[in-house]
Amino acid sequence: MTDPLGDDLLALAAAHGVATSYDDWSGKHVPVARAAVVAALAALDVDASSDDAVRAALAEAQDAPWRSLLPPSVVVRGTGTVPVRSRGPVRLVVVREDGREVPVDADVPASEERSGRVLRVVPLPDLPLGWHTLRAESGDEQAEAVLVVAPERVQLPPALAGQRAWGWMVQLYAVRSADSWGIGDYGDLRTLVERTAADGAGVVLLNPLHAETPVPPLNPSPYSPSSRRFRSPLYLRIADLPEYDEAPPALRAQVDALRPETDPERIQRDPAMTAKLAALELLWPRHRRSAVDAFRAERGAALEDFALFCALAEQHGSTWHQWPEELRRPDAAGVAAARAEHGERIAFWCWVQLLVDEQLAGVAASAAGMSVGVVHDLAVGVDAVGADAWALQDALALGTTVGAPPDSFNQQGQNWGLPPWRADRLREQGYGPYRSLVQGVLRHAGGLRIDHVMGLFRLWWVPAGATADQGTYVSYDADAMLGVLALEAVRAGVVVVGEDLGTVEARVRTALSSTGVLGSAVLWFERDEDTGEFLPPDRWRPDALASVTTHDLPTAAGFLAEEHVRVRDELDQLGVPVEEERARVREERAHLMAMLGASGLLERHGGDVVLAMHGALAASPCRIVLAAYGDAVGDVRQPNLPGTVDQYPNWRLPVADAEGRPLGLEELLAHDGVRRLTALLAEGVRAAPEAGR
Repeated sequence: MTDPLGDDLLALAAAHGVATSYDDWSGKHVPVARAAVVAALAALDVDASSDDAVRAALAEAQDAPWRSLLPPSVVVRGTGTVPVRSRGPVRLVVVREDGREVPVDADVPASEERSGRVLRVVPLPDLPLGWHTLRAESGDEQAEAVLVVAPERVQLPPALAGQRAWGWMVQLYAVRSADSWGIGDYGDLRTLVERTAADGAGVVLLNPLHAETPVPPLNPSPYSPSSRRFRSPLYLRIADLPEYDEAPPALRAQVDALRPETDPERIQRDPAMTAKLAALELLWPRHRRSAVDAFRAERGAALEDFALFCALAEQHGSTWHQWPEELRRPDAAGVAAARAEHGERIAFWCWVQLLVDEQLAGVAASAAGMSVGVVHDLAVGVDAVGADAWALQDALALGTTVGAPPDSFNQQGQNWGLPPWRADRLREQGYGPYRSLVQGVLRHAGGLRIDHVMGLFRLWWVPAGATADQGTYVSYDADAMLGVLALEAVRAGVVVVGEDLGTVEARVRTALSSTGVLGSAVLWFERDEDTGEFLPPDRWRPDALASVTTHDLPTAAGFLAEEHVRVRDELDQLGVPVEEERARVREERAHLMAMLGASGLLERHGGDVVLAMHGALAASPCRIVLAAYGDAVGDVRQPNLPGTVDQYPNWRLPVADAEGRPLGLEELLAHDGVRRLTALLAEGVRAAPEAGR
């Protein structure tokens, strides 16, 4: 029976990694509509609008690899091979990172012939880890490819080998102190790290600190950044800057006077950013030119492009699509002149990034005695009108956005509004853009959490103008993506955690485990696949980071109070009648209580359900166990409600107690609930046989 999409369209979609069907969260097989397949191909510049166009595009996809000696890039894990398509004998050489040339024996039998070329799959010699260059010559034809030699696995740091660690997951903006300017900052983070380290914690996991476009109004979501390669100046502690410390009293008084009023109920980013930028303008004449020059030399073209983007955004607005035509690409006709015209502002924005880098280096130094340290979060994408989308636009599918198909919690699906990587362009560019962002987020990090780690394998692409349920999956070269990640992680000496929640293919967890990437074990999702019952903690995965919840899910108190049902009903976010959803949640809660009771955790913690939930984390074999401050103090509000933008105060809520009273950092760290969870985790998280595997 012929598929309704047609054999040629099926083959074309497969050639470009576009799914024509998938299994949803419940295991149901779902066919993808033709419109979604055609739209995904169009985002890859592949015309599938007619039968003739499909046939022509399929022929092109089949012929393209046979037009050159080498693929544009090759990523191998440990040892590997390279495909060579030549018209005659070929000479291969690897130019290593250190400049040494290593000849490669290409005298192997041909395995296929086409268009006058033969394919040879050539084994590579033993090579050191790194970014190398592969060069090929055959007659008068020459080719060059990026060769990435990556490790097989990311090894745990020595302090964590055979051990477990505990700590806190932190929304930095939400934990502000008496000294911060209305929003938690890097000074508050240093205080928090020092306190948790003194308590014996080994980990602090942060929300993404990626850079926003510094032109108000700011996007409040840390998961929709302007750049993932650089960090946010919104979190700078102005009083900790060397330029402030060395300023005369009168100038310091001018800076101090800029401090904005603190809104006790909401995090107000725009006043904080406006005030801090004004302070930085006052301090800029005192900047350390030699330090800025050295930082610019170290960070190179990526920093220069980001700083130029900031300067242009100040002049032309934050949406680069609306800039003058000659500035809409980093290689456009007017950009060279713009670099010269805005030289001073480019230097200013480079200095601002230096200040951010220095304060995060200070945080990392405070975490030096922890088994892991500060774990930074990598968002799944970037804002389509932001700095990375401008600088790296050739590697992105700007005509589409990513999200997730409908599931049990987000019943209408999700559209995150972020343009995805194009796998073909990443290969053509030797994975340079991906390498750049991984290196950027690993600076001063003890670990890396990858939000929606399934995005290294496939992403749900939503066509422009479509609803979130009208998309399809598009695949990536997971071996290459994991290889680049493993190489940079090993070089940085960090732990890597993948957020593998939701609709996850079995191959994803297998590949992550074999690469040494820890998974995520969230209490709400630790269920028996057959019965749906909550798993007792001794059946959880050892190689995982365990938590009760995440930033996108109900808090512990919110779950027990059914706050997530009330809010979603009020905002019309439910896909079923509210009575049905409430009954489902109550049944879920009953099953959870049954597991906590059968495991002896409720009795052990005196009937305190929230402590028993965290007792389950401690009783599990999971490598890393984390608690959230909101759970410790009884906050019923989750930081983010997926599917909403302004209907809910996403990413704008300070941590509050059970009565809804916001807590400052000083009060929070001393709160009885935080002290109780600290004692529970410090006592309960111990080395286990499974942790040594």
